[in-house]
Amino acid sequence: MTDDNNLQALAEFIKTRNRVDDAISKIIGRPAYSNYIAEFVADKIFGIKLHQAANHRGSDGYFTGGNLAGKSVNIKFKSKNDGNLDIVQQSPPDFYLVLTGQRTAAESSRGTTQPWEIASVFLFNHAELVSDLKSRNVKIGDDPTSIGIDLWNEAEIYPAPTNPNISLSPLQKRMLQLFNS
Repeated sequence: MTDDNNLQALAEFIKTRNRVDDAISKIIGRPAYSNYIAEFVADKIFGIKLHQAANHRGSDGYFTGGNLAGKSVNIKFKSKNDGNLDIVQQSPPDFYLVLTGQRTAAESSRGTTQPWEIASVFLFNHAELVSDLKSRNVKIGDDPTSIGIDLWNEAEIYPAPTNPNISLSPLQKRMLQLFNS
């Protein structure tokens, strides 16, 4: 038996969400999936040229300027930073650019919300990350890989810039702040 009031309210919220998703899709040129939104944001803020096909193997695009110009990048969005990262094994990118929500423990999502926001941004060099993980005997496989907090801290470029591979301009920082709740 379902609660008719809850079901009716849910249906109305879904209709509203569909209208919002349609508006987002018109802006980003792809369906309003979290990762596609993140790719659009990364393109605009970090100067990434996205591949035409969304299913390009290993990377989403490449950096167009700075000391990372020409380097391939896989853009990841995580509504919460639970310390895990999907690592590409076939045709890996040069870098992972990871946009995350708040840092949380890995736990059940039941009873929680996961808003689309950018609280932190991290840049991982694929080769260095995999080498470090292998030296620690961390299993890299089909499931998301657990990345130690020390590696996350070293990779951070926003809001606490500790990664020397990239530094953000005041404009880039302001643009990222637009997506922080």
